Amino acid sequence: MAETATPAETAHVDRVRGARRSPAEHLADAFTSGSVPGTVTLTEIPYQAMVGVRVDRTSDAGARVASVTGGLPAACGEVTGSAVPGKDSVNTLWLGPTEFMVVAPEEAHDSLGGSLVSDLTTALGGDAGQVVDLSANRTTFELSGSHARAVLEKTCALDLHPRVFKAGTAVSTELAHIPVMLWKTSEESYRIFPRASFADFLGRWLLDAMREYASPEVP
Repeated sequence: MAETATPAETAHVDRVRGARRSPAEHLADAFTSGSVPGTVTLTEIPYQAMVGVRVDRTSDAGARVASVTGGLPAACGEVTGSAVPGKDSVNTLWLGPTEFMVVAPEEAHDSLGGSLVSDLTTALGGDAGQVVDLSANRTTFELSGSHARAVLEKTCALDLHPRVFKAGTAVSTELAHIPVMLWKTSEESYRIFPRASFADFLGRWLLDAMREYASPEVP
């Protein structure tokens, strides 16, 4: 939002924030109690701005879109933008040769005073392609800790060994038969993007998969 936001603009943002409910909001206490700090923790990062983009990255329109996002990934698994997602970072995940998902903090969304969706729409212009606001379509889970990979390996068919699935990689896969985007943001941290309608099931499944690490090891 602009530094000189008017009272009306501020009131609008407050109304938007007050009306929202994240897909896994009701599981927040369970995520906290089911986490084992240092071993495996699960949190929801709600309300991130997410935009689906279809464009030929080698075209003029692709270059314009890349100027907004900080680049477009060229191959499966690649992520452009900040190496470590942070408060102001914009990252783009590869979904297909001409399909991408742009992820940014909630403040980047147009409804909260940002301009990400409109900037991308303007960049695409009248050229072939598509810009779609997907912010309400998915939520974000963050699974981290020394046993985060072990939890994912209970259900994920991918080879998640660090020599193959390196930090900074994001791919489409399934967890507990739920289609997700899985992004490894650091050596012991993953961001999981399920569709909103699957958030409750997947959140509960992950909690159950974490349960063994809350108990003392059997000698």
